[in-house]
Formats: sequence, structure tokens, C-alpha cells
Amino acid sequence: MSEGFGNGQQEGAAAAAAAAAAAAAGQLVVDDNLLGHGGGDGNEYQWAYGTIMDSSRVSTCLISMLLIVYGSFRSLNMEQEQREKEKKRQSESMNNLLTGEPVQQEQTDKFATLDTMHALCLPLGASISLLVMFFFFDSMQMLFAVCTAIIATVALAFLLLPMCQYIIRPCTDGNRISFGVCGRFTAAELFSFSLAVSIVCIWVLTGHWLLMDAMGMGLCVAFIAFVRLPSLKVSTLLLTGLLIYDVFWVFFSSYIFSTNVMVKVATRPADNPVGIVARKLNLGGIVKEPPKLNLPGKLVFPSIHNSGHFSMLGLGDIVMPGLLLCFVLRYDAYKKSQSTQTAETGVPPPKGVGSKLTYFHCSLLGYFLGLLTATVSSEVFKAAQPALLYLVPFTLLPLLTMAYLKGDLRRMWSEPFIIQQASKQLEV
Repeated sequence: MSEGFGNGQQEGAAAAAAAAAAAAAGQLVVDDNLLGHGGGDGNEYQWAYGTIMDSSRVSTCLISMLLIVYGSFRSLNMEQEQREKEKKRQSESMNNLLTGEPVQQEQTDKFATLDTMHALCLPLGASISLLVMFFFFDSMQMLFAVCTAIIATVALAFLLLPMCQYIIRPCTDGNRISFGVCGRFTAAELFSFSLAVSIVCIWVLTGHWLLMDAMGMGLCVAFIAFVRLPSLKVSTLLLTGLLIYDVFWVFFSSYIFSTNVMVKVATRPADNPVGIVARKLNLGGIVKEPPKLNLPGKLVFPSIHNSGHFSMLGLGDIVMPGLLLCFVLRYDAYKKSQSTQTAETGVPPPKGVGSKLTYFHCSLLGYFLGLLTATVSSEVFKAAQPALLYLVPFTLLPLLTMAYLKGDLRRMWSEPFIIQQASKQLEV
């Protein structure tokens, strides 16, 4: 599905964005948008306490919200840095024109932007990929595991990069090191990539759930940071289509395929590539049999108090609402900058309904309530639930209502980031 993402980006930047998109989109297909719980037979009269306060569920809720917040702000910072570099490049270009030096043409767009066609085709592509995983998993599991490891390494390196920059900053001057055709990289980028490779290798050898979660977190953050929703219309189409896709494959697939396709794919482990290679080379007596791998298409949190009990949240349940929250965070920042520019002309900014409550805060609160509702529902019905059935209404409907009350709905729906020329008209 990565072919459909992005238009007109620089080749290197598009490759990075496509890699992030392929990572999250592929994992969305693997266990897409599933909230389920396994193990643990609690007291029926204590279901409320066990549902809300169980450590596995609390961890799932907190980590998913932190990933969305971090990925959204990381994306916003990247956009601001890109804007500053673009201004600097334009200034250098003007100086080169005055001095007669050649002008360097450089595109700095790092992001892949989904359009209406992408939003409509993504649920269909996800369904096809899910069926491929369901029918051909045994014959293609080696390919799935290797591709997942490669993509997760890149995403995890992106997640660890700020920490590595902070650690290495006192020890390096920030210059890039050339690796020929591979490109030029800073010491922090090489350090983060080395850590990511180490984590993925240890995961392949041990199959530990914590390392799998770390890889899944990297995929979530990378996807939210690099993939953009341009308008509220595209956001609504995408989330609505994925909601229908999610509900169908969780609730109705068993009537066609005699089993729950979503749960089957989400919980199916893959053979370890190390074990497969060892068997082909007849090294079974020398190399210890490695464990099967649960591909990082979900976040899994075992319970501290209830042995054998765990909570599982698909990466799609984090990424897709996360794209919406990233969009509204960018709009909040854009609207704030426009209000500042308007105030500089002497015109006070308009006081709309709920001006102190930002769209990002409203959507984040809705995401929390939707996740809470999905958690309670899974406990009440004792079955896996399509989390987007609860997350989409709780995030999208309050946002649409708030945008309507504040008078921003028309603009957010079509072209939210087009700069208006109101200040020039006021000067005239």
C-alpha cells in the first residue's frame, strides 16, 4: 500500500516517508485495529475495578496516548524546522542571484500527504492485505518477518534519534559523515541506528514482548510524524472507511470464513528466520531452536497482578486517530500564528466559542474516552472489539461539533492551511 502515499516529494524524503507509511500500514493489516484481552477469570462482581485499574489496560491507555502526543508534536517540530530551512534557502537563492552564483534547487518536503483517493482505497487495500496474510501466512511468514524487522529498525531509529542527539551533543560537532551512495549521516543518527539494529536482533533471538512493543512504538511515531492528512474531509473519509473495514473483519468475517479473520491474523506467530535458516543448513543440533515471533503489529501489555492476562491494542488504533490529532495540532498552531499576525495589525483576534479549549485537547480527550469505552466493552462482551468502532465517533464527532461552534468547520473541511490575505486588505 505504500505506493499510493505522497506526491512530488524529494526522492530521499519520499523514501523515508514511504518506509514509515509501509511500516504502519503493513502492521495495520497484520492486526489492524483490534482491542482484545486474553486469560484471567476475574470475579464478575469486580469487573469494573478489574477493567479500569488493571495494570495491562492502564499501560495500554497511557502508552497509546503518549505515542500520539509525542508523534504529533514531533511532526509539528519537523514542519517548523522545514519551514525555517525553506526560508533560509530562499534567502540564499536571492543572494546567489545578486552575486551571479548558481542557484541550488532543493526540495525539502519530507512528508507524504494522503488525498481523497488514498483515503477511499486504503480500507480496500487493507482488506486485500489481510486476506493475503490469512491465506498465505505459512508460505510467506519468512518474508513478513524479514520485512517487518527491516522497517521496524528504521522506525525505531527515528524514535530513538532525539535521545541519541541529546547524549552525543557534547561529544560531537554535528558534522555529517559520508558513506558514499548510502548518504551522509550525523553521529547521532548512526548511534540511533546502531541501537535500533541491536534491539531488533535481540528481539529476533528472544521474541520478548517488550522489544516487540518498542518496535511497534517506533512504527507508530514514524507514521504519525511523516504521513499527513490535508483536511478534515480526507480525515473523515479515511476514519469512516477504516471503521467499516474494522467492524466487518472483526464481527462478520466469521460468517464467511468460519473464523474471525482479524483475531486469527493478529494472534498468529511467525517462525523465527534464524530457526528457518538453521534448519535449511542442517544446524539444528548446533543452534538452539529460537522462539516463534509475534510480529509488531500490536502493543501487548501483560498484567502485573493477574498471571496470564494481557491487553492487546492494534497499531492502527493508535496511528489512524493519531493522524487526525496531528492534523488538528497543526491547525491549532496555524490558527495561533494567524491570530498573532492579525493582532500585530491592531485587530483583536476573534473570540469564538470554546476559544480556550484547543481542537487537539478536545480530540485527545475524545480518544481517551473512546479507548476507555472499548476496554469496558471488551470486558462486558468477553470478546475482541474493533476499537475504531469507539475511537472514531469519540474523536471525530466532538471535533466536528467544536469546529462548527467556533466557525472553523468550512475552512477545516476543505483548505485549512491556505494563508488568507486579510492583513493586506486592512492596510488598504
